[in-house]
Amino acid sequence: MNPVESHIILILEEPLKNEGFDLIEAKYAVGGKDGSTLSVVVDRVDPISLNDIVKVSELVSKILDDDDSFDEPYVLDVSSLGAEKPIALEKLDLYVGRYVNLHLITPYQGENYVEGTLVSVNGGTVELEYREKTKKKVASLARKDIDKARLAIEF
Repeated sequence: MNPVESHIILILEEPLKNEGFDLIEAKYAVGGKDGSTLSVVVDRVDPISLNDIVKVSELVSKILDDDDSFDEPYVLDVSSLGAEKPIALEKLDLYVGRYVNLHLITPYQGENYVEGTLVSVNGGTVELEYREKTKKKVASLARKDIDKARLAIEF
């Protein structure tokens, strides 16, 4: 991380946290076809709407304008991790009720991936409601068997 990015993180992290967002990444790229670019990636447990991105963009712009650290013009690009963002396994319980995709170390009924609504996360067990043809079923999975998790889009 370069000194400019470190400074950006320092001045943005707390104000974004106060607005309910986590600063995931700040990248500053000098030059390029369209000039310099500052990319800011934010996240939170609740879904992030386009209005939220506008709100964050306005906040970041104001903070950076007040800071006056940049001598040259740049393009500000604010984004989120997206609709299928990864979920830190230690935060899985925050996503109960949401539709998720889980990658398993030990397959469940022959599958390494299971997708469904997260019903509960209790100690060493995760319950996931999924569809098998037209029936709803609940899988009880050992938390230690979950390798990766992400949000998923339900069709």
